[in-house]
Amino acid sequence: MSISSKSLSPSLFIATLAAALLAGCSTPGTRVVLLPQADGKPSAVVVRAKDGEEVLSKPYQRATAAVGASGAPAVDQVDPAKVQAENKPLFDMRPPPPQRYTVYFDIGGTTLTPASQQIMTEALAAALARSGGDIVVTGHTDTKGSGEQNDQLSHRRAQEVVQLFVERQFPANRIEAVGRGERDLAIPTADEVDEPRNRRVTIEVR
Repeated sequence: MSISSKSLSPSLFIATLAAALLAGCSTPGTRVVLLPQADGKPSAVVVRAKDGEEVLSKPYQRATAAVGASGAPAVDQVDPAKVQAENKPLFDMRPPPPQRYTVYFDIGGTTLTPASQQIMTEALAAALARSGGDIVVTGHTDTKGSGEQNDQLSHRRAQEVVQLFVERQFPANRIEAVGRGERDLAIPTADEVDEPRNRRVTIEVR
């Protein structure tokens, strides 16, 4: 039996595979249980057997492919408490969900607002507390200026945050930085609008 993902986070995919392996060790066949994402977003997996396939799209749906059975895997719904009890070592091994922080900038530049300095400290502490944790930094702007200028500015803001983390002894090779310019506005506005809540960098600690 094979498994492929649709809109599935890497951590959830690993957990799903691990659940299949655990179940496969104790049953005459293989079972896959779709676990919910921590942020509640929808996800799905395609479970393929020799003679067919099924899509799991609801949390705690289960696909079973028994040894010697023909056709697609059988699908049913399982009790969440039972799944967690029977696979406790798996759930204990799952990494904690990502933590998200947002810092803000003065207009037109890469200077953090005073309140954002404390948020940087909190994000760094959270990242250092995770064994092997990493950080994804995404820069944003408001709609003042051209799209090209804002793409460059958002990237500079992201790099400024990266540099602050590196100066505080977080490994540079565990930080990813991107700039999104005026795309993905936190507060939708018309063009050429000064909106402080859009002048930001989001920090995901995972």
